[in-house]
Amino acid sequence: MRFEHPATFNPIDQLKVVGHPTSRIEGPLKTTGTAPYAYERHDVVPNQAYGYIVGAAIGKGRINAIDLAAAKDAPGVLAIVTADNAGKLGKGERNAAPLLGGPEIAHYHQAVALVVAETFEQARAAAQLLRIDYSKADGKFDLAAGVDGAIAPKPSFGGPADTAVGTFASAFAAAPVQLDARYTTPDQGHAMMEPHASIAAWDGDKLTVWTSNQMIAWGAGDLAQTLGIPKDKVRLISPYIGGGFGGKLFLRADVLLAALGARAAKRPVKVALQRPLMFNNTTHRPATIQRIRIGADRDGTITAIGHESWSGNVKDGEAETAVSQTRLLYAGANRMTAMRLAALDLPEGNAMRAPGEASGMMALEIAIDELAEKLGMDPVALRIKNDTQVDPEHPERRFSQRQFVQCLNEGAARFGWSQRNPKPGQVRDGRWLVGMGVAAAFRNNLVTKSGARVRLDQQGVVTVETDMTDIGTGSYTIIAQTAAEMMGVPLEKVVVRLGDSDFPVSCGSGGQWGGNNSTAGVYAACVKLREAIAQKLGFNSDEAEFADGLVRAGNRSVPLAQAAGQDGLVAEDAIEYGDLAKTWQQSTFGAHFVEVGVDADTAEIRVRRMLAVCAAGRILNPKAARSQVIGAMTMGVGAALMEDLVVDKRHGLFINHDLASYEVPVHADIPHQDMVFLDETDPVSSPMKAKGVAELGICGVAAAVANAVHNATGIRVRDYPITLDKLIGQLPEVG
Repeated sequence: MRFEHPATFNPIDQLKVVGHPTSRIEGPLKTTGTAPYAYERHDVVPNQAYGYIVGAAIGKGRINAIDLAAAKDAPGVLAIVTADNAGKLGKGERNAAPLLGGPEIAHYHQAVALVVAETFEQARAAAQLLRIDYSKADGKFDLAAGVDGAIAPKPSFGGPADTAVGTFASAFAAAPVQLDARYTTPDQGHAMMEPHASIAAWDGDKLTVWTSNQMIAWGAGDLAQTLGIPKDKVRLISPYIGGGFGGKLFLRADVLLAALGARAAKRPVKVALQRPLMFNNTTHRPATIQRIRIGADRDGTITAIGHESWSGNVKDGEAETAVSQTRLLYAGANRMTAMRLAALDLPEGNAMRAPGEASGMMALEIAIDELAEKLGMDPVALRIKNDTQVDPEHPERRFSQRQFVQCLNEGAARFGWSQRNPKPGQVRDGRWLVGMGVAAAFRNNLVTKSGARVRLDQQGVVTVETDMTDIGTGSYTIIAQTAAEMMGVPLEKVVVRLGDSDFPVSCGSGGQWGGNNSTAGVYAACVKLREAIAQKLGFNSDEAEFADGLVRAGNRSVPLAQAAGQDGLVAEDAIEYGDLAKTWQQSTFGAHFVEVGVDADTAEIRVRRMLAVCAAGRILNPKAARSQVIGAMTMGVGAALMEDLVVDKRHGLFINHDLASYEVPVHADIPHQDMVFLDETDPVSSPMKAKGVAELGICGVAAAVANAVHNATGIRVRDYPITLDKLIGQLPEVG
């Protein structure tokens, strides 16, 4: 189905099932521990062996030799895979560095060997017996040192490296009020609960992998390309994923080495990345250095806005697109953005929840706060003053929906923003200095092709099959709601099967595009099934009504199941969007409000209140969507106050590569969170009239926390995370 304009009649608009706060249909499986995650699929194939990955012990250099003798003789060992015996390997389209290193080493903890044994303990013990002789080389591990040699990156999903409108330099120089500030964000890790894990089994030349992967079609294609086999010989199955955040978008070492280990051992092999390898072996959010310059008239009108960002990556890696939101969020006649990429020998940087905007708004939204302070203007009012209903770089493109101002006004009213003291360091609650902060939320709405297959059986059960994945977001439920609405059946009459490369290719889970596009694909397949049912029953498909398990037209009513016949009915289709993205600018908006307390003696920061107001199209399942937003808000607090993959610049690794030393928020760090969805439908976005919310919720949170800390203390921190050592030396001045 080609979607180019709203349908005259859209069954989804009935909202009998869609739009209701529905509990996850797979919830009982997850809460009882019976949902089959990748490493736990003991029943899918017999005689499973265990693989243990050995990661490189240097950050840059080469392997001179590997002595396997002692490991081969260890109890239970079945096979050892290295680059020497793995055969010729290609590189997946989406992998910047080879997943199996040797003899050249691209980064620390790059996989260099897999030991396969009868038990996990035997594989782990034997892995310690490998003797690897390395030659270290000088590597580049410091982003700040690489800035001077940084280059313009190739265009990516974040757009070109540079954009310019008007005459930024002269307009900035002439502005009566100017801000010129530098901000830094650190490397961050996904730190999802479920490790990267896979079980691989060969049946002749056919490979099946049960894994944890967000994008099934990408993973299957890149695995086939890496192994040098046809894609139709690879099947990936991933029905449940214990968190991804972008870290499982791409083929990783667990999948490849499970496949190589199974081939070498001639039996199925399961592999899970050890927690330390998840930080250095897989991808992470790259650090950034950002410079923001804003010029404004004294009434707050922005006349010039410039945003430059530097990030680093391995060879062939992409830049962190931290300037993306600055190209779209605020008006301003004279504009400039630029991204530069430094060559580093750290592990590969890539997508992590809201790549680009999450990092970029950590800087931009502090800069807006700083400009408001220079102007003596309320930060909410400044943002409203510079709202725009068109793409500032391409004024011919209007936003399909943009309720940014409404989000700010609603949030300010609910949060009690009018009670905020604009002078920092003035509000105390016992030993606590108290402050409020605000920031915009912004994330683009991406539309992409997504397919599904729908079956109707003799019992009137509708089964949906698509390779869409559920990473804890509620995909099973919103897809079931869509099919139930379209086919006029209750939820209990819908079966959803996800995460299998034998199913039609969907959009997959990432970029906050999954909910809108995957359900639109199911919508398209259901439209085709409705047409087939109507034709079989002798109805005009345009007049047929599907409701209460019946098909009605005129005075005639037939049970839906009757149309299935003995063999059932099957329909398959995909949603395609034509040139919509060129015609309209589609984005999601919000506003974050945060109150913090800072201990006047110790500089301990406590988040006291949080509120998010979001405008993100039709909310397909308010219960699941709220869960996504408050989870994102929690991650935003982590980014603000604690998350920091610390680089050992001598040896080229993230030194805090475990969950003990890479700190993330826990329950005690997070207060009650309020969030509100504005009433919005976006008929331009899809037949579902929905957008995404999972990444919008993190964008701007860290800056709102930082702005609240400034309001509480008068101390402006521009280098994340905001740890107490960055405050405590200045507290007496404001105490």
